[in-house]
Amino acid sequence: MDPRGKLAVVTGAAGGIGGGIVAALVDAGAELVIATDLAIDGIPSGDRIRPHLLDVADEAATQALVEAVDNEHGPIDLWFANAGVAGGGGADAPDAEWDRQWRINVMSHVYAARALLPEWIARGEGHLVTTASMAGILTSLGDGVYAATKHAALGFAEWLAITHGDEGVKVSCVCPGAVDTAMLRGGAGGDAGRATMAIGGGEVLPADEAGRRIVAAVAEDRFLIFTHEEMHEYTRRKADDPDRWIRGMTRLWGRAKELLAD
Repeated sequence: MDPRGKLAVVTGAAGGIGGGIVAALVDAGAELVIATDLAIDGIPSGDRIRPHLLDVADEAATQALVEAVDNEHGPIDLWFANAGVAGGGGADAPDAEWDRQWRINVMSHVYAARALLPEWIARGEGHLVTTASMAGILTSLGDGVYAATKHAALGFAEWLAITHGDEGVKVSCVCPGAVDTAMLRGGAGGDAGRATMAIGGGEVLPADEAGRRIVAAVAEDRFLIFTHEEMHEYTRRKADDPDRWIRGMTRLWGRAKELLAD
């Protein structure tokens, strides 16, 4: 969907990829961007940006925001379900951590779909853009909860695209590589370069550039959106020889533990 003249909502907009998406939408000619997060601080400012508080893990709050935007500004054309969290751990992670990441990384996409699909199907138009991660295709070394929930996010987006594509609803799923965000730096003591080495290497991309690439891909109606071209090759290698890929990632995990321990 071409963002020009459209009304868009972006969750997780206070910095990082979300902030980059907001700026890119404005540059691409969006009529209005509703930029949401748990706090207003960090949300980009501008004449065509309206900041709003939103806890994406709260279905009632999501529904209320959709209704408020529709009443005040008109129907929503694009929804970027971008908010996400990580936390570390795997089978040993407490249930509370599994629940937190599940509600934010997966159920927030479900809540958005529930709120938006009836009107979009009636209109025959609308575009849901969910943010998963390369962890949803490959994995996330050291964070099994994140890897599992991001796989689920990608699976749900794919199902939506197949199920509602003939009703005029478009769906995209963003799988970012290493983007310079607080989440990435948080995995390596503030060092984005060291963090990207732990997840497989590649260029650390500024969040604004990631936002531009994502919005450009949305305008082309792509389903699977990568921020890094090399991720196509990583995905192909895994599909071609899963056993070899597991062995290689096992070796990488050994090196990553050494890097993160330094």
